[in-house]
Amino acid sequence: MNVLLKKAVAILSSVALLNSCNTTTNKATENQNDFSGKSPKYIFYFIGDGMSQPQITMAEKAINEPEFLSQFNKQTCNIYNMKPGKLNLRQFTNTGMATTNAENRFITCSAAAATALSTGHKTTINTISMNGDRTENLKSVAEMARDKGMKVGIITSVSIDHATPACFYAHTEDRNNYETIGHWLLKSNYDFFGGGHVRWFDYKDMTAEQFMDSLKIKGYTIATSRAEFDALNAKSGKIYTTIPKNLNTKHEGSALPYNIDLDIQAGDDDRIVLKDFVKKAIECLYNEDKGFFIMTEGGKIDWADHANDAVSNVYETLALDQAIGVALDFYKQHPEETLIVFTGDHECGGLTLGYAGTWYESAFNLMSHQTVSFLEFSNQNKQFMETKPTFQQVLDRIKENFGLSDTGALALSEYETKRLKEAYETNLNKSKLTKEEKYLYYGSYDPITVTTTHILDNKAGVEWASYSHTALPVPVYSIGCGSDLLIGYFDNTDIPNTIKKVANLQ
Repeated sequence: MNVLLKKAVAILSSVALLNSCNTTTNKATENQNDFSGKSPKYIFYFIGDGMSQPQITMAEKAINEPEFLSQFNKQTCNIYNMKPGKLNLRQFTNTGMATTNAENRFITCSAAAATALSTGHKTTINTISMNGDRTENLKSVAEMARDKGMKVGIITSVSIDHATPACFYAHTEDRNNYETIGHWLLKSNYDFFGGGHVRWFDYKDMTAEQFMDSLKIKGYTIATSRAEFDALNAKSGKIYTTIPKNLNTKHEGSALPYNIDLDIQAGDDDRIVLKDFVKKAIECLYNEDKGFFIMTEGGKIDWADHANDAVSNVYETLALDQAIGVALDFYKQHPEETLIVFTGDHECGGLTLGYAGTWYESAFNLMSHQTVSFLEFSNQNKQFMETKPTFQQVLDRIKENFGLSDTGALALSEYETKRLKEAYETNLNKSKLTKEEKYLYYGSYDPITVTTTHILDNKAGVEWASYSHTALPVPVYSIGCGSDLLIGYFDNTDIPNTIKKVANLQ
């Protein structure tokens, strides 16, 4: 049970880190009532779902490996044209760390975390911008910005009615009330919604077509193709722009594709990425009189974390960082009027940059050998396993998509081959593992896929402690008007409360 022991040690290490940071002090808490600086006219709020410092560091280390950089640009169709160097986040002038606990649980969920980040109030698990006992709506900074007359944009790489974006415009007792959240979107009167579509398959009182018709009645311009997207401008009015089709699975059906899978998409319509939405939102919402508020979420960072897919996680983290770069370019043109804030809502997966089997060594260049996301490989593997392939045939597919082989740095050890054989037998329902063992080894994911990503990640010097969220604190990076208040160690509720104060949104 070496794997179980290893995960337990990683979790205990994380708890020890948290216990060593048991006080929160920062300028935001101390000085909110004393702020007298210039208020920002343009506010960018970036949230990396499931993202803490390990995800940021891993992405930056990977992009500085020539082999990985070359593969990244190839897989993403040179959309980003990335070069080695520091992430855009490193340009931010102020840094802090924030605690993430919910009102009723130490390890938060995305709904409770996003409520804290959007309203400045703690709430209970699964609650969308309501108080803990779900008797009162909590107003978000986006709603306050709208009521002040500012233009408001909401952008995400997952479904637009998912927990994080929903907390900026909706109020409901449960994050799974997607239909209710959709109705809140329709009456929000926000100016720009971009990225993922609504989870229309969970709606009961209206179809996808009826939802889009309702948007048109509300005065929204709909853009679902590259041509329509490119044509959007400041004269387009209120905008709802999303991907044109459903991808892969029901859960993923309303989200943008994983960036590592961009090269296998049908065409340009499926390659509108997060930075494009931010750039388009700026173009359409720029207002010299009233300004704007734009919240952008990198939601699929969290989904890759849950699946313990480090390589897909790096691609998603870099995609969010590129979107942040667009905001930084705007800031450089309007430095006296702009505030940019980045944070994570929570960490996910218990990511550790270090692995017992590699001692003190790391080999992020090995990440270049993975060419598909866990989702794409799982979908392919599900169909492949229906043909009852031999174990060697499965290994051949793993070699093709992840590079794991018989020789060199990616050679499979006897122990690793045994793990893959166990996963293979689990897929064929021939495994003797208990239910508890199956979950600890594979979570809720395809056994062959998650075992493969674990082995590649381990060879790169990366390890995971969980398939769920953790209570690690998250970094807070900021630059611009009022950003010097977001320095120190503080609570996530201090972030929106600081934004409200410096932007006069209260």
